[in-house]
Amino acid sequence: MPRSENRSIAKVVGASLIGTTIEWYDFFLYGSAAALVFNKLFFPGSDPLTGTLLSFATYAIGFLARPLGGLVFGHFGDRVGRKKLLVFSLLLMGGSTCAMGLLPTYATVGVAAPLLLTALRLVQGFALGGEWGGAVLIVSEHGDDRRRGFWASWPQCGAPGGNLLATAVLAILAAVQSDAAFTAWGWRIPFLLSGVLVIIGLWIRLTVTESPVFLAAQEKARQRGEQHRAPAVEVFRGAWRRVLITIGARMAENVSYYVLTAFILVYVTGPLGLSKSAGLNAVLIGSAIHFVTIPLWGALSDRIGRRPVYLFGAVAMAGWAFAFFALMDTRSPGMIILAATIGLVLHGAMYGPQAAFFAEQFPTRVRYTGLSIGGQLSSIAAGALAPIVAVALFKEFGGTLAVSLYVVVMCVLTVIAVTSAKETAGSSLHDEQPATAPEPATR
Repeated sequence: MPRSENRSIAKVVGASLIGTTIEWYDFFLYGSAAALVFNKLFFPGSDPLTGTLLSFATYAIGFLARPLGGLVFGHFGDRVGRKKLLVFSLLLMGGSTCAMGLLPTYATVGVAAPLLLTALRLVQGFALGGEWGGAVLIVSEHGDDRRRGFWASWPQCGAPGGNLLATAVLAILAAVQSDAAFTAWGWRIPFLLSGVLVIIGLWIRLTVTESPVFLAAQEKARQRGEQHRAPAVEVFRGAWRRVLITIGARMAENVSYYVLTAFILVYVTGPLGLSKSAGLNAVLIGSAIHFVTIPLWGALSDRIGRRPVYLFGAVAMAGWAFAFFALMDTRSPGMIILAATIGLVLHGAMYGPQAAFFAEQFPTRVRYTGLSIGGQLSSIAAGALAPIVAVALFKEFGGTLAVSLYVVVMCVLTVIAVTSAKETAGSSLHDEQPATAPEPATR
């Protein structure tokens, strides 16, 4: 790739990564707060585990809005372009997160507090549902075919980057504040900080050019005088199998991630009886290593194919679901860090090649819609329910074996979905109907 093209794709990657990091920071901040303080401030009067379940219920509601966000953003993203929708999603997410930092608690306004919290969580989910598809597409459609896995994996780093940032802010506050001060007002600081981050993200994201693949497809359709159906109609009529593949492929990735990063905080501070810093530090260190390794998995998928890398991640995660809790039960801070870190590295084997793999499933005219619908429908069945199911299983069976088996079942579903898909590494996104790709490069 010429040096000028390298600079161009690096600029797009940087803008996409910073934007997705900010959006995931907002989204994960809620998850951490749900595990640590929202159960006390917005759902008082319940026993600790029940309060946590109620808190995670509002956490899950954000996922319910994600498919709607994916559908709406996907429709307009396939019609008017990727860039405009990415700017709007960042504004929407940042505004709702700042508003959370200003919310009155249950002690002040009663039942209105959890209702307002739930409404803002819906806005968060709607915005993120549209953000993810656009962010990975604008990079996938700028980069070259042979290195798409590597370049498209960088927006995926926004998830651990956002989690890293959210956890770091919470860990710093936990270290410098007493539990009483953090519960009283300290938890608001990271939410209000989102406003500053959004301004930075917008400044960078506005400098990015529109996707050349989208512009070429739009011009070709104009020259031919083509009038397509609504993108969602085309997706469900002609690409429903690919939607099912994306849904299935995300099951293990989603469930394992939220067990590793959200349920861990509940387990550490509850059954293990350790301080919240033990869990936060584990997620913090694990997320930092996760951030670094995701592009490595993406690059590997360019060399040996998307499917082998993805399948390795799913199978390895099924085994790690048992080792994870065995290490946690030692109550050793070092072992807890190791449990989270290895789990997140294995998760990266699925998450790294995912963006390119999913983008290669759909033709340009419906790519934003297809990618978003498949990706976000799975977020309801997997990500939304993962913390709730994990807590409920632990409460019902009094141990972690059921939680591990839950992760294993999701891994089996992902293996079935990925083996049902064609290998797509190296295929052209300019093709209106993605075909079986050439053999991955072995350079």
